[in-house]
Amino acid sequence: MYSVEGLKEKIWNSGTINKEEAMFLAEAPLEELCRAADDIRKKFCENAFDICTIINGKSGRCSEDCKYCAQSAYYPVKTESYPLMSSEEIVSQAVYNEERGVLRYSIVTSGKRLSDEEIDQVCESIRQIKKESNIAVCVSFGLLNETQYRKIRQAGATRVHNNLESSRRYFKEICTTHTYDDKIEALLAAKRAGLSICSGGIMGLGETMEDRIDMVLTLRDLGVKSIPVNLLNPIPGTPYEGKEILSNDEMCRITAVFRFLIPDASIRLAGGRGLLTDKGEQCFSSGANAAISGDMLTTSGISIRQDMEMLEKLGYKAVLYHG
Repeated sequence: MYSVEGLKEKIWNSGTINKEEAMFLAEAPLEELCRAADDIRKKFCENAFDICTIINGKSGRCSEDCKYCAQSAYYPVKTESYPLMSSEEIVSQAVYNEERGVLRYSIVTSGKRLSDEEIDQVCESIRQIKKESNIAVCVSFGLLNETQYRKIRQAGATRVHNNLESSRRYFKEICTTHTYDDKIEALLAAKRAGLSICSGGIMGLGETMEDRIDMVLTLRDLGVKSIPVNLLNPIPGTPYEGKEILSNDEMCRITAVFRFLIPDASIRLAGGRGLLTDKGEQCFSSGANAAISGDMLTTSGISIRQDMEMLEKLGYKAVLYHG
C-alpha cells in the first residue's frame, strides 16, 4: 500500500503525509527510513544547521507538577533555586555564546509564567543583548498573553519556545496544573504578537509513537518550524526516575518520521542528547538538523566546541534558520 520511497516522492512533489502514512513509517525498515529522511532534509534545508544555546534565567520552585522536571516544587529533588538573573549575567552569556559561533540564544525561566514586573526586567536584558551583540534572542517564559509577548518582541526577541511535550491524549499523564489548550493558546498569542514559535516534546515519558505523531501533526497545524526533540533524562526524585532511556535507534526513527511530517523544519535535538552513545550524530543523518548546545537547564550538555567540530565533520553550516 505504502512505501518509504513513495512517501518521499510525495513530499518532494510538494505533498504532505497524513497520520496513517506516518504510522506506516513508524514500522518501516530503519536504515531505509533514515536515509530517505536525510534526503528530504537535504532537499528542503540543504546543509543549514540551527544551533542554539540556553541560559537558565530563573531556577527552581516551580508551581507546576510536570512529572519529568527537577525544578518542580512537588518533588524532592535538590535543585539550585534562584530568582531572575541580572541583566549583566544574561548579557555576558549571550556575548560569550556569540563569540563561539552560536547564532541563537534562549532565556528560559522556571514557573507557570513570569510576572509583569519580571517581564519588564527581562525586556531590559533583551534590549541590552541587542546593543552588545547580533545574536538572535528566543524566550521561554511560560504561559504568557499577547500583550506580554508584544513587549518582549518590541524589546528585540524574535522567537518564543513552549513545548507541547506530547499528544493531547497523553498530556494529562504528564501534568495536571495546566492544560494542553493553555500551551496552545500561549503559542498562538506569541504568533499574534509577531514572534516565531518553537515547540516540541520529550521522548520516553511512556508515550506511544502515535502520541509523538499526533503531537507533530498539531505542531504542523500551528505552523511550527522549530521542533525540539528531548530525550527523557529520568532524574532521581521525579516520578519518572525509573523510566528506561530510549535507544539511539528509537531516536533516529523519531527524528526521521518527524522530518517526513514537516519537511522544512528545524528538527532540534535538545535535552538528553548527551545520553545517546554518539551524542546524536546518527540522528543528524536521519532527519535532524538543529540542536541545543552547551549546558541544559539542570543537567550538563555538550560543549559548543564539540558541536561545532561535529557540524564540520557532517558537512553542516551554522545558519539562523526560520528567523
